Amino acid sequence: MMPVRSVSELSERVATCELCDASRGEVIAQTEDWRLILVDDVQYPGFCRVVWNQHVKEMTDLSEQDRDTLMSIVWKVELVLREVMQPHKVNVASFGNVVPHLHWHIIPRYQDDAHFPSPIWAQAKPEWADTSARRALLPQLRTALIARLR
Repeated sequence: MMPVRSVSELSERVATCELCDASRGEVIAQTEDWRLILVDDVQYPGFCRVVWNQHVKEMTDLSEQDRDTLMSIVWKVELVLREVMQPHKVNVASFGNVVPHLHWHIIPRYQDDAHFPSPIWAQAKPEWADTSARRALLPQLRTALIARLR
């Protein structure tokens, strides 16, 4: 059984949650339930994060309908990333070990990226590709994501 927490404990934790702060990151699309953020990462242009707005930790904290809604958005983002960015692979991950607020990472990966084939959280290779051509696709990616998520 989960320990009962006081309202002040919950409020304090949410107040310090970086994902509860909707002003962080470039919001590409949003609803009352979720928002899509384009992460500004020079090594990984096109890295997106889908954040569930309510402060919950796990997928099973959501209703079945909300889980379906959230995953539908994740898969749409993956599809648009594949169409626009043409990555070798797309990594989709939800950890929350450091920030226990439900969110999904959708990350385009390339054989010449800073960490391939390891996860992006591993130590970077000493030399990695120039990402300027990929960064040049970001305006097109923004437009395509907004169009797809309407």
